[in-house]
Amino acid sequence: MPDVLVLYYSRHGSTRKLAELIASGIERVPGVQARLRTVPPVSTVCEATAPDIPDEGPPYVELRDLHECIGLALGSPTRFGNMAAPMKYFLDGTIAEWLGGTLTGKPACVFTSTGSLHGGQEATLLSMMLPLLHHGMLVLGLPYGNTPLMTTSGGGTPYGPSHHAGGDNARAVSDDEATMAIAMGQRLAETALRLSVAPAAAAR
Repeated sequence: MPDVLVLYYSRHGSTRKLAELIASGIERVPGVQARLRTVPPVSTVCEATAPDIPDEGPPYVELRDLHECIGLALGSPTRFGNMAAPMKYFLDGTIAEWLGGTLTGKPACVFTSTGSLHGGQEATLLSMMLPLLHHGMLVLGLPYGNTPLMTTSGGGTPYGPSHHAGGDNARAVSDDEATMAIAMGQRLAETALRLSVAPAAAAR
């Protein structure tokens, strides 16, 4: 069964929760499954090391995950209107995949979580789209046919799902935010299946 990769970095758990909701949306689509992966933190201390396997949660991403997936959901908390350094660090190491066209033609979406309601969610989502466009991916947004986009009082954007976690990260994902994340996962999976089947049909 083909995999859609859900790749994220999460510091306090909110972005991870969105990733899990997107994964559940992916798995509502018959014929495809979600592959949850994360990235390790980075440190300013040269001697700092992290274990090869996380203490909890999904495994760390490997470059082969990019080769094997038929679609990608990319998520990060907001850092001054940009993606967090660990995600940027991983993406900066995908030059060989860029040169080889590993992700070209595959669909992708992005998601984020912020501590404040106007903390740069849309800027962060756009920042994550840029490397995906350079990789030749087909970036998907969240259409306004998803009615929670018009009613949400927290996160949620046409650029991708988002969550307002609050300054203490205590605010749970709302029903509207969850609905949008699941819908994004479904849309990504459906598109990935269509695009992966089309080249095979053309080859016949």
